[in-house]
Amino acid sequence: MNKRLVAYMQGAVLLIEAACMTPALVIALFQQDGDAWALGATMLILIAIGAPLRFLVRPGERNLRAREGFLTVALAWIALSCFGALPFVFSGMIPNYIDALFESVSGFTTTGATVLENFDNLPQGIMFWRSFTHWIGGMGVLVLTLALVPQLSERTSHLVKAESPGPTLSKIVPKMGDTAKIFYIIYLILTILEFIVLMIAGMNPYDAAIHAMGTAGTGGFSNYAASVGAFASPVIDVAITVFMVMFGINFALYYCAITGNWRGIVKSEELRWYLGIFLTVTAAITVVLLPQYGTVGNALRYASFQVASIMSTTGYATADFSLWPVAARMLIFMLMFIGACAGSTAGGMKICRIAMLWKQGVRSVRHTFQPRKVQVVRFEGKGVDDTLLRETASFAFVYIAMVLIGAVLIAFEGKYDIETNLSAALTCVSNVGPGFNAVGPAGNFAGYGPFAKVVLSLLMLAGRLELYPMLALLYPALWRKQ
Repeated sequence: MNKRLVAYMQGAVLLIEAACMTPALVIALFQQDGDAWALGATMLILIAIGAPLRFLVRPGERNLRAREGFLTVALAWIALSCFGALPFVFSGMIPNYIDALFESVSGFTTTGATVLENFDNLPQGIMFWRSFTHWIGGMGVLVLTLALVPQLSERTSHLVKAESPGPTLSKIVPKMGDTAKIFYIIYLILTILEFIVLMIAGMNPYDAAIHAMGTAGTGGFSNYAASVGAFASPVIDVAITVFMVMFGINFALYYCAITGNWRGIVKSEELRWYLGIFLTVTAAITVVLLPQYGTVGNALRYASFQVASIMSTTGYATADFSLWPVAARMLIFMLMFIGACAGSTAGGMKICRIAMLWKQGVRSVRHTFQPRKVQVVRFEGKGVDDTLLRETASFAFVYIAMVLIGAVLIAFEGKYDIETNLSAALTCVSNVGPGFNAVGPAGNFAGYGPFAKVVLSLLMLAGRLELYPMLALLYPALWRKQ
């Protein structure tokens, strides 16, 4: 275990976090809300700890093996969240550190669950930082580190694999650092594009920035208690719906579009599954909501927005889906598990895994009736190795087990019903944000006690890091020298 290299990487991450607070600090100074010192003090703390680790620690060999990669990612996200909570505490916006930590973890993991109950007169600088954590966490802070620190870009596949949302991160160019830069450029361009579209649709620049970052990171933090529903604008609803769907698509496909490889887009089986599920569930929920909303247009508007929001794991809301008919709520619950495409900023189990599990299930049924016939599971035009199928099934088991164990643990507080606790655990592991009932779009997570908030915070981190990096911290062999 190269502990010096792990410490060196932590220093780089902390310095980048300090730099990322600069836009929020500028807004705080401009608005004079009295929160600038909270951001400034946090930046100084980050620099005081990060600079020695980055510039004084000599990492020696810079080859990140699997152990260093998993440990670096897990510790970096924990540190990122712990220090990211300080502005909330220092400003007095969220004085309790456990609550502030929950909000910070929710931001960086792009979950969007909140403990805030009152959104009136909150400092704009801190609120901007709150939403900016979505943008930082969406593509991954370690991926950002590789893009900004060229000397770290060699032999870092384990680090990127541990942090990237999905089974793999498409390596579209030979060097992983260059791939990280390309993905971040695409990410930035799409964010700016949405920012412009939202301003044209009627938002002011501040609101447009908040909601563009929330959509880009598929996080869902809003500066209004009613979320996107506060604008009561069909045009804004449609615009955000489109961008939520877009940010749920594998970013490698945008590179295909830029380079003119349209065949790669058309042949993408995962994209077809993604859009097919989105359109099918939207149509089904539209039919279910028709009696409630009166017209097809209104039912389609609310159904498409919420399906895009839950499937992309953004978590924005224009209606309280906890009050929808049972059939619609069951479909929403199902989407919380599924998520969007690998290589996007979304959470959930990912479409590719769902597709492979479905095909494996079909193969098992067929094998019952045709035991001698050789049947191969194919995905993206290629045969899927049985080892990968077993790994996918194992991931699904661990995923579901984590949701159930988390729900049981928070239930010991005895504050909420089964549906609330189960949806709270699921929405945190899947990084969706809102659940049902007390933690639905019209509610929040403030009612949970400190123990439950810590459990849910760990679930959010585990879900964002695809479970294993966080679980690896409990594995004794990870900490041994050899």
